[in-house]
Amino acid sequence: MDDSCQRAPLFTFGVIADIQYADMDDGLNFSQTRRRYYRSSLELLRKARESWSHSAPRPKFIIQLGDIIDGFNKDRGASSRAVEKVLEEFSLSPIEVHHVWGNHEFYNFTRSELLRSKLNSSVLADTSLSGTRAGGDIYAYSFTPFPGFTFVVLDAYDVSLLGVDEDSVQYHGALNWIKQHNNNEDLNSPPVSFDDLEQRFSKFNGGFSKAQLDWLESVLTSADKKREKVTIVSHLPVHPFSTTPVCLAWNFDELLSIIQAHNCVVCFIAGHDHDGGYCLDKRTGIHHLTLEGVIETPPDSNAFGTVSVYDDKMVLKGVGRIPDIDIFFP
Repeated sequence: MDDSCQRAPLFTFGVIADIQYADMDDGLNFSQTRRRYYRSSLELLRKARESWSHSAPRPKFIIQLGDIIDGFNKDRGASSRAVEKVLEEFSLSPIEVHHVWGNHEFYNFTRSELLRSKLNSSVLADTSLSGTRAGGDIYAYSFTPFPGFTFVVLDAYDVSLLGVDEDSVQYHGALNWIKQHNNNEDLNSPPVSFDDLEQRFSKFNGGFSKAQLDWLESVLTSADKKREKVTIVSHLPVHPFSTTPVCLAWNFDELLSIIQAHNCVVCFIAGHDHDGGYCLDKRTGIHHLTLEGVIETPPDSNAFGTVSVYDDKMVLKGVGRIPDIDIFFP
């Protein structure tokens, strides 16, 4: 029998990805192959919020893995209204929410607007047991909800064509990067290449700047010294076996090499790939978990989970499309 049935967890937290709410009828994805349930995604969030609120023990926090509303809201002039509606649903519970930014956040808002918005949860770094921020316009921070456990929220669009002025240095730097791999007129179309991993160089993905990678290195080095266990969250996955190539971060390999060099990292959790995915990096013992998206979940199902954290493992209890997974610490 699993001994976690008898042990109380040290703490629990909730996870949910790609809500992509919009007040509009159901539609299809970009490739016209999958149905998207724009209105019912809010109802599925409501059911998740009620489940978390009534669970015992109640989660210490929720991680919302990005794409909280859909890009269609922008053309309809409904971006702010849609965000407020989703945040109002979250606010009906006293559980704090850590928001990750995805491509759909940047379809609706500029980076400077997001930094001033309620989707900027980096202030929670200041109220944790210990926490740091990457600084500047980089939306990355760490927080410690329980002694010995640190969580890192990464900014997967720190280098991106989205959310920045097309005349800016940042935009042209990202454009030069993607143009080395993608010659399509529409950069939302992945490049055709013999190397499947090249498909990641599309406009709806992004990358991590050197400044952010240096900050992450410093956080992980400190966690190593303290013998902490670190969970990293990002909208974009960084392990090729945890997702399809078209959903990977541009410089996933750089970030992957950093976390593989630190004993403290136990898990990397991402969204973006609505089909989800999972792999165990056998070289390091790090678990890479990609959550299924709410937006492509039928109204009679759901896609969220609760993670119970013990001293030797985390146990994900999924609902609907999310499978149960035991995440043993290396």
